[in-house]
This record gives sequence, structure tokens and C-alpha cells, in this order.
Amino acid sequence: MLRYSSWIFIVLTLPTLSFAEDWPQWMGPNRDGRWNETSTIDQFPAEGAKILWRKPLAGGYAGPAVANGKVYVFDYVRGEGKLGNSPNVRAKFNGQERLLCLDAKTGEKLWEYKYACPYEISYASGPRCTPTVIDGLVYVLGAEGTLSCRDANTGSAVWSKELKKEYNTKSPTWGFCSHPLVDGEKLICGVGGEGSTLVAFDRKTGKELWKSVTAKEQGYCPPVIYTVGNTRQLIHWNAENITSLDPETGKEYWSEKLVPQYDMSIMSPRLEGNYLFAGGIGFVSACLELDTSKPAAKVLWKGDRNSSVCPVNSTPIIENGLIYGIDQPGQLRCVELKTGKRLWEAYEPTTGKKSGRPTNSGTTFLVKNGDKFFLFSETGHLIIAKLSPNGYEELSRAKILEPTNECFGRDVVWSHPAFADKCCFARNDKEIVCVSLGK
Repeated sequence: MLRYSSWIFIVLTLPTLSFAEDWPQWMGPNRDGRWNETSTIDQFPAEGAKILWRKPLAGGYAGPAVANGKVYVFDYVRGEGKLGNSPNVRAKFNGQERLLCLDAKTGEKLWEYKYACPYEISYASGPRCTPTVIDGLVYVLGAEGTLSCRDANTGSAVWSKELKKEYNTKSPTWGFCSHPLVDGEKLICGVGGEGSTLVAFDRKTGKELWKSVTAKEQGYCPPVIYTVGNTRQLIHWNAENITSLDPETGKEYWSEKLVPQYDMSIMSPRLEGNYLFAGGIGFVSACLELDTSKPAAKVLWKGDRNSSVCPVNSTPIIENGLIYGIDQPGQLRCVELKTGKRLWEAYEPTTGKKSGRPTNSGTTFLVKNGDKFFLFSETGHLIIAKLSPNGYEELSRAKILEPTNECFGRDVVWSHPAFADKCCFARNDKEIVCVSLGK
């Protein structure tokens, strides 16, 4: 039997990001889109979703993070100017990026941090990156490359950096979008510039620890770490290649070419077993087979317009050898991981209709919870569904937000929600909402 002092040691050494009841970063505690909460609803009430609170918000695509009873959400208080929702238009106007800390139970504002930030990017409604919260610190990366570390309880400054200035780079067309990754005492970010596509900083001080990789552009992909081939590998997809690096030094292990249209490497590569999948706009996708004895990779298959799935804004979930993801034309697809074979498609998650026509960059965010999924659609609906090799089974849906942005002539909401405390926290460009999902 362990002594009392041993239990104390175990508890004190558990990393903050492992707590399943919180959602302290993009795609959850482990950045895998899985919510481990139990006793959640399978059906919404007849009168609709149970809304616990709504609070005003400004613009942005950055999803909320929830940690230690607080909600952290990043927005943009716009000045004069036009959004410029066109792939070929960089909007120019002044405004302020703002980090808000709210009480998770009531939505009341606890503190805010804001700074002047002129924008010159396309789809310029606001920041893209979800805050990352760990050990009493919160990290935010703005759309124009302002990287900040704040005290999570008070909002006071710890350190900040202007990435464009320090690394002689520029904002990608759609701004800095790569959610920073905490690994031990490191904060790993997509930066850009010569030899600095990825940079690791000391997360307590902001000091550079290493920088690595030169690419045409840094892309938009959040980095992720997997252990394969007896080695921890930092995986990142830039505008030209999927790369594997040593997370401690930035040394490159391997690289495989995968070039998306418009440099839009957005999804974070997903791993099951030793099979790594990535895909994006331009009907580009690939499954890599990673060596199980050393850090190395080879292409197992590459997809095309008639196979695989090519996500635009959301990262798929892989479950039991199947990829569940939203394809470029807007269908939710089920695809065999080892072959790229399509098993079925469904339009309901993005359009609400059982049949339809392609919807350019149609978007739904997937979160696995027990034997079901919560899907947050660009229409503002939260959907409860079951996904299997046999098809899409919708159990229930409820409208929780209005789509307040515009894309290709339709109204959309493109922000990944957070799931914590048996609730869903979701935002658009006007408000943030807390929805009860407990039985």
C-alpha cells in the first residue's frame, strides 16, 4: 500500500493539462477532440437547449478555453474598415485584440487584457487561436503575431513577443492561426521566416530555446506530439511538407511533401497506431505509415477528388481505423484510414439537409463523448449524433448561436467550442454562450 506522502507526491506531479473536466486548450486536454465527461444528454429538451448564460463578445474565430472555473476567450474590438471576406483581399483597419476572463458559472467578467492591433489579413473578424491555460498561466497568439503570456488569475503581464518583428516574417494571408503547444517547460509556436517555421520558447520567460525548418510559409496547422518508433516526435504540417522534429532540439527526423492549395495547411495531422493522416483544400490528403522502430515515414496512400477526405477548417477524429471528417465540399465523410476508401457521406451536419449540393468550405467541429459525438455546425446548431461504419445517425439538435460571419455568400460561425463542467461553451462574433449538457 502506498503511504500518504506517496499519494501527495503523485497528485502534485500530475500535469494540469491532463484534467479531463477542463478544456484548457484547442480541441481539449489532449488536443484530440475527446471529452471524457459522463452522464451527458442524448437528447435536447423539447423546448431547446438549456442556456445557462449569454454574454456579449466582439469578433473572432478563436474558440474558448475553460480551466479552474474560468473561461478564457479572445476577440477583436474593430475600428473602421471592411472585413474583406475574400481569399484575395487583405483588410486594413485598426482595432484592439482582447483577452477576456469570465466566471464559468455566471459568465461575469473577471478581468480583461487588450492592446492596439492593426489588421491587414483576409477574413479579419478577429484572432484565430484558442488560449492555452496551464499552471496559472494563459498564452494567446494574435492574428498579427503578438504572442503573450499572462497570469491566468489576474491578467497581469508575464512576457510578450512580436513574432513578425523578431523573426523578420509576415502574417499569412489569413493571419497567425497555429494554436501554440505546451510541452513541459516549452511553448512551441508556428512563426515563419528563415529557419523559424517552428520556434520553441521557454514558457515561463519567453526565451527562445530553438528554431527549425524553412518553408514557403508557416501554414496554419497546430503542432502536435506523438510517440512512435520509440521516439517522441513533434509533427507539423507547413505549406509544403509534413515534418517530424525532435521536440527537445528542433532537429528534423523526416519530411514528406504535401502541398495544399493557397498554402492552407490547416488541420493538425491525426495518428492512430502508426498511421498518420493529413488533408486539406485542393483535394490534397495523405496517409503516412510511420516506422515502429525509429523516427521515419513512408507514404501509404495519397487521396484525390474521388477518395479520402480533405478538411478545410476542422480537424477530423480517427476512431477504430476510420476517419470522420468534413470534406472540402461540406460533407461529413467516413473514410478507411488504411486505404482512403470512402464509406459514406452526410450533409446534415453542415447544412441540416439529408441531401444537398457541395458547400464550399462547409464546416462542422467534431467532439467525441463516450459512444456519441457532439457536432457544432457552421449554422449555429449543436448536434448530438452517433457515427459508425454504417452511417450517420442524428439523435438531436438545437440552435445555440446565430451565424454572424459571412463566407461564399452564406452566414457561418467558424469557432471550435469548449466542453467542460457538463457544459458547452461556444461563441460567434457577438456573444458567448454556455449550454448545459448534463443529464
